[in-house]
Amino acid sequence: MKEAKKDYLLRKIVIAVILGIVIGLIINQTSAESSNGSLSTQYIIIQVVMSIKHILGQIILFMVPLIIIGFVTPAITGMKTNTNKMLSTMLLMTYVSSVLAAALAMAAGYLIIPHLDIANAVNTKELPENMIFKLDIPAMFPVLSALFFSICFGLAIVYTKSEMLEKLFNEIHKVVMLIVTKLIIPMLPFFICTVFIELTYLEKITVQLPVFIKMVLIVLLGHFIWLTVLYSIAALISKKNPARVFKHYAPAYLTAVGTMSSAATLPVALKCAKKSDALDRDIVDFAIPLGANIHLCGSVLTETFFVMGISYILLGELPPLSSMLVFIFLLGIFAIGAPGVPGGTVAASIGIVTTVLGLDDTGFGLLMAIFALQDSFGTACNVTGDGALALMLQGIFKKNKEES
Repeated sequence: MKEAKKDYLLRKIVIAVILGIVIGLIINQTSAESSNGSLSTQYIIIQVVMSIKHILGQIILFMVPLIIIGFVTPAITGMKTNTNKMLSTMLLMTYVSSVLAAALAMAAGYLIIPHLDIANAVNTKELPENMIFKLDIPAMFPVLSALFFSICFGLAIVYTKSEMLEKLFNEIHKVVMLIVTKLIIPMLPFFICTVFIELTYLEKITVQLPVFIKMVLIVLLGHFIWLTVLYSIAALISKKNPARVFKHYAPAYLTAVGTMSSAATLPVALKCAKKSDALDRDIVDFAIPLGANIHLCGSVLTETFFVMGISYILLGELPPLSSMLVFIFLLGIFAIGAPGVPGGTVAASIGIVTTVLGLDDTGFGLLMAIFALQDSFGTACNVTGDGALALMLQGIFKKNKEES
């Protein structure tokens, strides 16, 4: 997450998950107790749930290409001062950090997920073939077309210094942000509720609950492993003990866990970084605020591992390596330009989750729910990792400065 949100989205998602599971269990219970004649009533209820989920999913998928254009293009044009070496270096380190964190999660996924007993669950139920009502809302253009368009136009605007087009895409950004915050985000709990009703009806959630808990614990361990890697690299680049930085970061980490917001944690993160005798104030003032907006290594690591686990649960197999490599390289781009809303990384990457990895609306609904439930720890990893990037910048641009 990048910005603090006051609408208690996490609470709403938790309530939606619980409500979806309860409703699914009630439907299953009444189905088991009812006669054959009344069993059709349960199918009608599931058909209604399927219709609602389909419509909400179609609205979300329709917005995905617009979200990409509305956020990635302005993010590129906003970096038009990238001739500055420090900014260019920070952007590169941020992207590499996110991609390598995702690669770590991908490797762990291939090694660990097949051994989580996911395949032991045998699904004996099927959803009805038809919905009560079906409304398709196709996107105006494919997701990858939107991404290619955004990158090309963003770079072209920077190169031509077109102020008019830059202002146009900034206005598009405002419009898309309004739609995301006023329409997409409020409907997410309802969409997630229908997803969990379906999954509970199919008896996948109750059977796989231990698997989800294991996945969350593995991701938390992955956060600390990646932070160790980042600070070790920072030590090699800066020739300084990384403990001089991360020993001050406990308040920022705990604040991020509590607020689930990099923006809300920023004042604390700045205070923590400025306590370090290994970082100059100008480095801190530059790297920490910028990192809070574009460095989402913990969120990327989390999403990569979760999407592999969900793919294994729903599709019965892990995504092929070729698809995963495309996914993580694109995810690094989306992370930099992700919208500043709860679960912004997942929201911005729904398109590649569905097109590159082949998950349907049930898949990304489940991904959004599980991601949101541990989002605070991903944010804490993001914030703490900013200190490592600041130490790297210190080593690159302050090599000749006398060690403190």
